[in-house]
Formats: sequence, structure tokens, C-alpha cells
Amino acid sequence: MATSTPVRRAWRALIGLVALTAVLFGINAAGVYLFGKSSWLPELALDLQGGTQIILEAQGEEGAQPTPEQMEQAVSIIRQRVDASGIGETDITTQAGNQIVVQLPGQADEETRDRIERSAQMQLRAVLFTGAPATSYVGEDGEETPYPTPDPTLNATPTPAPTGGSDLAWVTDALYAEFLSYDCADEANQPAEEPADQPLITCDPDNSAKYILGPVELDGSAINDATNGINQTNGQWAVNIVFDGEGTEVFGEISQRLFNLQSPQNQFAFVLDGVVISAPSMNAVIVDGKPQITGNFDQDTSKVLADQLKYGALPLSFEVQSSNSISATLGSQQLLIGLVAGLIGLALVAIYSLSVYRALGFVIIASLAVMAVLTYITLCILAWRMGFRLSLAGVAGLIVTIGFTADSFIVYFERIRDELRDGKSITSAVEDGWARAKRTIYISKSINILAAVVLYILADATVKGFAFTLGLTTLIDILIFIAFTHPVLQLLARTRFFGGGHPLSGLDPNALGAVYRGRAQFRAPAPAVGKTAAAKRSSRSRGEAERRQTIAERKLAERSDTDTSGEGNA
Repeated sequence: MATSTPVRRAWRALIGLVALTAVLFGINAAGVYLFGKSSWLPELALDLQGGTQIILEAQGEEGAQPTPEQMEQAVSIIRQRVDASGIGETDITTQAGNQIVVQLPGQADEETRDRIERSAQMQLRAVLFTGAPATSYVGEDGEETPYPTPDPTLNATPTPAPTGGSDLAWVTDALYAEFLSYDCADEANQPAEEPADQPLITCDPDNSAKYILGPVELDGSAINDATNGINQTNGQWAVNIVFDGEGTEVFGEISQRLFNLQSPQNQFAFVLDGVVISAPSMNAVIVDGKPQITGNFDQDTSKVLADQLKYGALPLSFEVQSSNSISATLGSQQLLIGLVAGLIGLALVAIYSLSVYRALGFVIIASLAVMAVLTYITLCILAWRMGFRLSLAGVAGLIVTIGFTADSFIVYFERIRDELRDGKSITSAVEDGWARAKRTIYISKSINILAAVVLYILADATVKGFAFTLGLTTLIDILIFIAFTHPVLQLLARTRFFGGGHPLSGLDPNALGAVYRGRAQFRAPAPAVGKTAAAKRSSRSRGEAERRQTIAERKLAERSDTDTSGEGNA
């Protein structure tokens, strides 16, 4: 005999679930053994693992106290920088009116520290002069002297007065002598805090070139967005910038001026914290406010530059006051308590399932086990790909999901039992029960997901972990019902133990009170004579059937009793 269609569907669903699980484990294995960025353990958040604390202090102009609005704007930008680095579950707050406390889970790498600590405003300056780092200086007497001190008598006033940001009149004799003596590798010779309307001598991050830059013509607040992507012309990585309205107008004028100049005067420099992070040349007149920076980029370097441009415009300059490791705010004890609470919840669900649904309860336990495996490996992958970290709130979301999942099982199994009470076969009851239960389950899960999304968007950062795990596990719960629970029941319904309605299967029609053929037609129950076991079972079945009657059935039964009583009296 050919295999029935429900059985084929059940096997396809189970094979698909096994394939999906294998793919997820394969993805994480690639992250562990090929890329070295993943782990077989979920990453823990700051409250459970501890991490790094960086305290930044605002440096207002002439000692002025920063306003609360400036501090909140700075917190927002620093949070965007941290989020761009892929680190989740961070804590960024203000204290003492002029300090920002950044707490990161785990040990922050140098790139992440650099994103946070580079806190000066982004500046856009025209390049006036560039050269290799100076290693020696030849004086007028022909003698070679390393890093000379510029003669204080040299002219330091631009003559004639500069007429624009690219005017070489900015490069005075004193400035040029200072440029020649400037040592990029000397930590004591870092770029000075020059006023925005004055030229600047500085270097690039790896100290391979140094520059004389003109006055500031734009700052980072004019940049609306910066992203990295593939240049469709040459297939190389590039950084795409979008200026705001005023920035578009100013940059259009700058591009018209620089496009007609020779190198290096046709370059413009993006300066962050006094260091040139990029100095591209102007290859076209750009009036739409959407320039593109190309060069020797790969995916990582282009993303770092895009993030620096996008999140570099702090309203204040900051100085790092301290950077050290901190212990977990809650610690492993709280994590252990959360895990124990989860195990207790699982044990109670298992006890309830086995006591009420007999052997059918093992389907619930198996479904929860499969769900746990999929949730675990998904959290490992998300830690690698999205920087997700499991906080105590996230653990609470996982525990709450156990109860939501148990509710779904109860809805499904009770629907099957209702169909059995209607006198249907077990195979038909499984199919019809699923058709009726899945609508209720889908609606219930949709509400859970909607609540998780709203909570994630509107709630405080400390609650986002709860919302995220609640939404994630709800989606996995739906997948388990479709690809595991229902297919397993389809197969079990065709076995002798479950399909035959064994008393321990949880699908015994007699124990469920299936004493009528339809909603309005009762089977004749066996009379309750004596105290035999059969009589007791019949009595329980009759009582269960009466409790399950609809209003119409009760009225029909009462009418039948009245008619029978009337005939007897006659």
C-alpha cells in the first residue's frame, strides 16, 4: 500500500527540520574554526560577565560647563559608535554633569576603544601641503640636524591675506619650518588644538604622511549619513557620504574650487581628533551632496571609515579619564539562579504533561528539547553575526517562553481530544485538531511577537534583552509546532499504541468520555451496575461527556429526558 499523504508530509517536515539544524550548526562551526569569531557558548552581557569601563570627561571651551542637551547628544552619538562596532548590551550614562561612563561587556579591543575615545569633532579641511615624515633637516649652513626648532624670527603672518581655504598664503615661513620639524612618531609632538580658522599640521593614523591643512570649512554635523559599499564601476570598496542641505551647498563650492587645482591642493582631508583619517582627491565637481571616497579599501576598512564619518560629530571634545576592567554587576550567581528557575519550570511542565497527557506528554518534552537546541545554536550565531549578548533579562525571556510554549501544546492536544470525544478516529482527530488549533496558536504567537517588538523599540536598554529573546523563541516555537510536533503526532497516530487508544497513550476515547457519535446524538452508555472497574470507567466517561456538552446539547438532552418522563407517566 502506498504511503499516505499526511505521512509523507510529516517525514518531509522532520527531514527539513534536521537539515535546518545541521545548517545552523555548520554556520556556527564555520565561525569557530574558519573565521575564529564565533564560539560554542553564547556571549554574556555586562551584568553577567563584567567588562570594560571607559570614563570620558567633556572639555568645554574656556572651562565652560556643558549643557545637558550637549551631553545627551554626545551619549547618543557614542552609543551609535558602539552599536556600529557590533557590541550589544552596552551601558552608556552620564555622571557629574560633564562625564560619560561607557561600560562594555567583555574586554574591548583596540578598534572599539578607538571608536569611543576618538571624541573630537569631525573636521573637513583643504590640503595645502603634504610630505613624508621628516627624519632630518638641512639648515642654511648645509649641516644636517634632526628635528630642528623653528627660528622664532621667521614670518608667521600670512602675506598677503588668504582669500580661501586652499590659498597657499596660509603656509608662512614659520609654519613651513614647523612642518619640516614635525615628527609624527613623537608622542609629545601630537597635533595642537588649533582654532578652526587657522591652518593645522598633522599626520595620518599610521604616521606615514604629514600634512599642512587649511582652516575648517565643514564639520561632521553636516554629514547626514555615511555607508560603505561596492563601487559599481571598478568593483572596489568605497565610502558613500550624504551631506545635509547646508553641507551640500558648501561642499559643492569646495569641489568646484579643488577640482581645478593640482595635487595635493586638490585633496580635502577628513580630520578626527586632530588626525587625518582620509584625504581623497577631488575627481569631479559634486553638487548633489553625495560624494564617494575610493581608494585601497577592503570591507572592514571602508566600514570603519564610514562609521568614523557618520558618528564622528560630537558636540564636545572629551578626554579619557580612566579605562579599566569591571566585574559583573550581577554575577554568575544570578545566572545560576536564573538557570535553576528555568530547570524548575521545565520540570513542572514535564510533570504536568505526563500526569495529564500520559505518553503524549513525551511529545511535549521532546518538542521543548528540540526548541532548546535550536534556540541555543541561534544565540551562538547571533553573538557572532550581530553582537548579541545574553543578559539576565534575556534569560528571563527564555524562562517565560516555556510557559507560552506549554500553553500552545495544551491548546493543540485539547483540540485533538475534542475531536476524539466527537467519535472521530485518532488519525482524523490529529488532522482536524491541528486545523482548528493552529489558528488559535498563530493568533496567540502573533500577539507575543507584537508585544516583543513594541517592547524592544520603546523600552529601556536593560529590557531589550528580554524582548529580543521573547520574540526569537516565539518564532522558534512556531517553527517547532509546524516542523516537529504536528508531524510527530501524525506518525504516532498510525502506531498501535497511540492509534489504538491505549489507556496510557493519553488518547484513550473511553477515558476522554467519547460516549456520543455526534454533537447531538449520544451513544448508549453502559449502565453503572455495582462497583466494578468497568462501571466506574463508564461513569467517568458519562460525566466527562456531560461536562463537555454544548448549550444546544444540554437543551436537547433535557428535552429528551422530559419527553421520556412524560411517556412513562402516561
